[in-house]
Amino acid sequence: MSLHSQNRRSFIRNTSSLFAFSYLKYSGLGKLDFTPKRRVALIGTGWYGKSDLFRLIQVEPAEVVGICDVDKNQLRQASELISQRIGNNKLIPLYNDYKKLLSEEKPEIVLIGTPDHWHALQTIDALKSGSHVYVQKPISVDVMEGEAMLAAARKYDRVVQVGTQRRSTPHLIEAKKNIVDSGMLGKVLHVEMCCYYHMRNSSNPPIQAIPDFFDYEQWTGPAPLRPFTGLPHRGGWRAFMEYGNGIMGDMCVHMFDAVRWMLDLGWPKKISSTGGIYGTNPGLSNIADTQHAIFEYDGLNCVWQHRAWGTATDPEYPWAFKIYGEKGTLCGSTMRYDFIPEGKGEKIHRDVAYEREQFPEDLTEKSIELHAAPATRLHMKNFIESINNKTRPVADIEQAHISTAACILANMSMKLERPLTYDPIKKIVSGDSEATALLQRSYRTGWEHPF
Repeated sequence: MSLHSQNRRSFIRNTSSLFAFSYLKYSGLGKLDFTPKRRVALIGTGWYGKSDLFRLIQVEPAEVVGICDVDKNQLRQASELISQRIGNNKLIPLYNDYKKLLSEEKPEIVLIGTPDHWHALQTIDALKSGSHVYVQKPISVDVMEGEAMLAAARKYDRVVQVGTQRRSTPHLIEAKKNIVDSGMLGKVLHVEMCCYYHMRNSSNPPIQAIPDFFDYEQWTGPAPLRPFTGLPHRGGWRAFMEYGNGIMGDMCVHMFDAVRWMLDLGWPKKISSTGGIYGTNPGLSNIADTQHAIFEYDGLNCVWQHRAWGTATDPEYPWAFKIYGEKGTLCGSTMRYDFIPEGKGEKIHRDVAYEREQFPEDLTEKSIELHAAPATRLHMKNFIESINNKTRPVADIEQAHISTAACILANMSMKLERPLTYDPIKKIVSGDSEATALLQRSYRTGWEHPF
């Protein structure tokens, strides 16, 4: 049910001015043009949902026609922040049911910043409604969700950009062009990827009463209903495999996707993984704090390692990839890249480029990732260009599906204790009926899987 704090007629009166719907600019002929603003909706108003919206409105005229969240307090706070950022007094329609938002507001663009277990259904419903979609990674919690999302994007001919914005990170774009594509690495023989952040929530909170402002039933949606142990916001839900894919799906998906983009890699031939909970303080969390995975290609292995404890093997690159070629090594992260040539060649180093002068509002935005803001802005620009030109974006749903599914298959391999080979044509794990059955997880009673 919508949570409009004002009636519909009042809302229309308040927004009747042409300037509420149009962007005034000078054309190349020196004439004034009225360019319609993009009608944008946000589903999931937490930290990164708002961040994605703020990056979009920095690069494209937009009218926020609705925002949705199952936490009434978070929703109203987001409304106030967004209104302040846009700089007008217009009241934004508020919803706790995203389907009502889609049907009543009919947005052109939908940004999805909800937890992972909601990405598939919300993306597909937005596509059905006619919207283009920007959805956060990983795109799904099981492989068949990803297949359904890809099929829907193609069926409804909409653009789906995924928040794997390493593909739009300025210094990594430079590294791809000047180091990889130019042949400075020579033949690539091996890749290592890692994350050594202490990011696993090991707390052990008691079961609590659900606050009246939070719809826990709707938040859980198709996922298993866990006992309520506190508000799951700001990534608290990432401690549980019921809602995501662990550190593998949260952090490896970024670096593996970046490597695939750098080297033009498709589906891995074989995926294997080992790991588990090895730390001394597991808490309630059921995600692996230690994991090793191998994504095999012809003549090349991409190896992942994460530990949510201990020290990083390279303090300069605690979350990163390293591409090893016959002529040198490329190290890359969100913060920098380094090229180390074989022999006496010249080393090349670049740091992340901030855009503080161009976008001073970044400096006062709460919890912003300043180093990631330029990448997300470029990602949003590419998203809009793809809509305008009817082309595939740099982080198209198909590419994100490969990266996401590979991480899910790594988790499956760890669980089954054997290597897996996924056949994307037949949509099975070759020669493994038990693994194939795990490609689609059961939804909670009352919810229907989209595949």
